[in-house]
Amino acid sequence: MSKFDWNDLQAFLALARAGRLTVAAQQMGVDHSTLSRRIAALENAMGVPLFERRKEGFVLTPEGGRLADDAVAVEALTLRMRSRLEDESAGLTGKVRIGTPEGFGTYFLAPRIARISDAYPGLEIELVANPRNFSLSKREADLAVGMAPPPDGRVYARKLVDYALALYASRDYCEGHAPIRSRDDLEQHRWVGYVDDLMWTQELNYLPQVSGNIAPPLHISNVISQMSAIAGGAGIGVLPLYMARREPALVRILPDEIHLTRAYWLITHADTRDFARVKLMSSFIDEELAAAGKEFWLE
Repeated sequence: MSKFDWNDLQAFLALARAGRLTVAAQQMGVDHSTLSRRIAALENAMGVPLFERRKEGFVLTPEGGRLADDAVAVEALTLRMRSRLEDESAGLTGKVRIGTPEGFGTYFLAPRIARISDAYPGLEIELVANPRNFSLSKREADLAVGMAPPPDGRVYARKLVDYALALYASRDYCEGHAPIRSRDDLEQHRWVGYVDDLMWTQELNYLPQVSGNIAPPLHISNVISQMSAIAGGAGIGVLPLYMARREPALVRILPDEIHLTRAYWLITHADTRDFARVKLMSSFIDEELAAAGKEFWLE
């Protein structure tokens, strides 16, 4: 049995989370051959295979699964020690990654991110604005904004803000189609909705709240592209008010009759939530929302 190397354990944990060699190598900042050698060295040191190589990627063996539990515990201990040792000034340097839905990240957070970058030039900020849930346990982000609190895991979730949504269409669409005077008229019109199997949270399943008989002919996987399509005359769709008000081609449909509400939640991991840079970013988001929170309701 070879000597155990703790650096190989980090490589193992990265591959266990990613499932693919190239993805794990990229996350660790090494080439895939280096990562492969580290995994082979660890398997040699442990005396057992830790992964099965399948077409869909690397899958943990039973021995690998048991080691993964221990590796996560070691990582958590390391992170807690680092959190206790770092002082406030040291914590305001380094990298912090924020995962957000594409609308919140693009239309709310991105225009404001310069303020914290200017105030803390030693902080490297990564804003990942994608239509997906982020796994903090897999270190996909240091903190995340979601549309619902996670059902489980060693995470903390608190509501950031409620926001309003409404029906919109373009002025050209409204002028060229039958008038919409009541909810009953909506079923006669063309709709834009989400791609069902790419709907990353059920919180996006708006249309049943509008009518049970709406079947959109156009499906788009993210809200920014939906808004562009609706503004271009593709049909009627559900959009957040804080986004739609920025698009002059849009008009609100049945404003007195149809109101929808959702919420954004801030999610942090138990192991990293006390890091100074994570607390700083959480406070920054809170402060910006306190200053502009009514934007999520007012038309």
